[in-house]
Amino acid sequence: MNLVFRMAVVADLPALLELEQQCFTTDRLNSRSFLWMITKAHGQLLVAQRDTQLVGYAVVLFHRGTSLARLYSIAIASDARGIGLGKQLLERIEACAVEHDCAYVRLEVRIDNPAAIALYERNGYRRFALVHDYYEDHADALRLEKRILQHRDSRNINVPWYAQTTDFTCGPACVLMAMGALQRDRVPERREELQIWREATTVFMTSGHGGCSPQGLALAAWRRGFRVHLHVSMPGPLFLDGVRDAHKKDVMRLVHDAFTEQLQATDVEQSIGAALDLPRLLNDRGQPLVLISSYRLTRSKSPHWVIVTDCDEEFVYLHDPDVDHSQHRQPMDCQHVPVSRGEFEKMCCFGRGKLRAAVIVYNREV
Repeated sequence: MNLVFRMAVVADLPALLELEQQCFTTDRLNSRSFLWMITKAHGQLLVAQRDTQLVGYAVVLFHRGTSLARLYSIAIASDARGIGLGKQLLERIEACAVEHDCAYVRLEVRIDNPAAIALYERNGYRRFALVHDYYEDHADALRLEKRILQHRDSRNINVPWYAQTTDFTCGPACVLMAMGALQRDRVPERREELQIWREATTVFMTSGHGGCSPQGLALAAWRRGFRVHLHVSMPGPLFLDGVRDAHKKDVMRLVHDAFTEQLQATDVEQSIGAALDLPRLLNDRGQPLVLISSYRLTRSKSPHWVIVTDCDEEFVYLHDPDVDHSQHRQPMDCQHVPVSRGEFEKMCCFGRGKLRAAVIVYNREV
């Protein structure tokens, strides 16, 4: 069989929809989704064509600013099965991911689809999670991943993931994850997420509700019985460049001054200008919350908190509490996200002042 592999174009929409109807009974992609993936997505839609017939496709999405790719969907026409087309599509998708500096490809597959599971496992994908009630018909999903750039055999994945429930509580969500990693029986709750935000907010931010400052988050973790080390590249007050109103800036200065006074009455360690030694911090059982610029992830210029779950010679791994559904992302796309060390260094600088900030949370007995 002579097959041609190429990127999908808008003219392929009717054939793609026909293939979708043939291959799936639920969770079908519609024309709007296919059009987005062809014209706007940070990813690639690869099609396999035999003569004039489209006989298969695969969609891979890239997590901007990271080294993670997601196999979003793959479909093969019934009369083109059994000839190794699935393997060929996987190999080409993985090659695309490597070209985009990705280290991992992840995917979901129905638990009741043994043929697809076998295809993935034959090609080096490993199971790492089971998600109940994932599909429209309430079927469970297996999550699989494959490391396509081999630098390390295993990762530390003992940090629980928690999704922020508002646009402005990324910092509190990271505090909940850090506390959950250090105290395994601690259950994250939305009430505490919002309470931490009330304690740590700077009141104002670039727009909308205020985000949380490193000083405020350090105090919130300390109040909950944890040992805390605060790293900042400048003493503050922070984030003033993002606020134009003079009155709002005055309020932010007052909040910062209050945080500073409160920190002086604690045993929170503070370092100004010191570089982060992530391997040492993680080896010491610290849980680092790191401020990044979300521009490198979402192209929005706003400060954002993530938590580091592990690192190796090539990558830093992050839990991102923000699930961007507009990019067809799922929670799995935000967990243990591999980011190259070079990219991590760039995203850790926020604003014109190149602000760097981190809050390291430890158990008291450590």
